[in-house]
Amino acid sequence: MSDPTPQRVRVTGPPRRRPTRVAASRGRQIDAETRLGEIYLGSLLREQLRLAAGVLVTLAVGVGSLPLLFHLAPHLAQWRVLDIPLPWLLLGVLVYPFLALLGWLYIRAAERNERDFADLVENEQLPR
Repeated sequence: MSDPTPQRVRVTGPPRRRPTRVAASRGRQIDAETRLGEIYLGSLLREQLRLAAGVLVTLAVGVGSLPLLFHLAPHLAQWRVLDIPLPWLLLGVLVYPFLALLGWLYIRAAERNERDFADLVENEQLPR
């Protein structure tokens, strides 16, 4: 008689970071049907949109201006750093840490906006 096949077990690690706090997790909810709820939610959405637009403009200016710079100043394309042409270094290598930094800053600011919103909702006397 053969041994029974052991049951499969899924092994997972602990959460890598703590979840963000939201108003609903504290038992308070904003009702979008009320005027106050509309104002609060509209304020949060406008702030998140402003943040996203700022990051997008920073990305467009930071990365989008590099090809224009090399077009307007072609002598810069002749420069070499560690025997790598400067345009290749900037557009092919250094742009990725810039993107990662922008993403990291955006996430931190968006989570801060959500924390501030949750704190506002928790501390405000909302009609039930």
